[in-house]
Amino acid sequence: MSDPRTTVIVITHNRRDELLHTLDRLAALPERPPVTVVDNASTDHTAHAVRTHHPGVTLLTPGRNLGAAGRNLAARLATTPYLAFCDDDSWWEPGSLTGAADLLQAHPRIATVTARILVHPTPAQAPPTPAEELSLQAPFTPAEQPPAEPFEDPIVTELRHSPLPRPPWLPTPALGSFLAAATVLRTDAFRTAGGFSPRLWLGGEEELLAADLAAHGWWLTYADHLTAHHRPSPHRDTRLRRRHGIRNTLWSTWLRRSAPAALRRTAHLARTVPRDATSARAFAEAAAGICWILRERRPVPRAVEDRLRLLDTPQKTSAARRYVG
Repeated sequence: MSDPRTTVIVITHNRRDELLHTLDRLAALPERPPVTVVDNASTDHTAHAVRTHHPGVTLLTPGRNLGAAGRNLAARLATTPYLAFCDDDSWWEPGSLTGAADLLQAHPRIATVTARILVHPTPAQAPPTPAEELSLQAPFTPAEQPPAEPFEDPIVTELRHSPLPRPPWLPTPALGSFLAAATVLRTDAFRTAGGFSPRLWLGGEEELLAADLAAHGWWLTYADHLTAHHRPSPHRDTRLRRRHGIRNTLWSTWLRRSAPAALRRTAHLARTVPRDATSARAFAEAAAGICWILRERRPVPRAVEDRLRLLDTPQKTSAARRYVG
């Protein structure tokens, strides 16, 4: 069942053991996809471990932490028509890469295919909580215990029942954004849209790229028959992720949404994010970028803005989209 159409790109930073688990899972896929790992300046001997245990993997070591933009580096070198992103704590279900490639090949106007997400709880791990707006983690209160078996990420219900209208030729739900670690993308669309913004670094970085893809006429979709797995890493700075998530949401909104929509979303975030030093710093960092925001602001076309406006209310009431940590 070898399928050479898709390159899997994994970014990592100081999660050697989790990365090796992910690479083991990817190596077992029947598609036998080429895999590229971007080591974002790890200090835990990640690069040595990859070379030792997975010598067939292409390893890129830029020498500094590029965040999500590390995927851009790998995408420049890819020779396949499609790219599948992974985090170092996620992997793909056997057959899903082929299913996504088939969908992209059959419908040339689709840029991204996002899969159903199954969350795997980790033993002896603190209950995971979402740290950015589009999280791959499930919301638990401290008193709750994660279930023993894998479960659907709460965001899946929203993806499955997306309110966006779709053209007659699109067989699956249309989306306004995507989750990188569970998405297969068209390589030329990714490159044309410019990839992930280095300014945003990491945390909700998908929203800006999604808007740019839509502005170029591409469609984003969800495919319920495809599955990506996620075992949330306990090694993460949740406050840093929340700070970047809030900042990046503001930047993406200010850069691409209409002025009324940007004002409404800014006001909503100001009312609803936790009132603490982390949120205050996020707003301060966002405000500090106002000069380049005004210089680079390019609102999406009216048709795209109309679609995104349909998501404003569901996002505000979503239980899966929270800023915590």
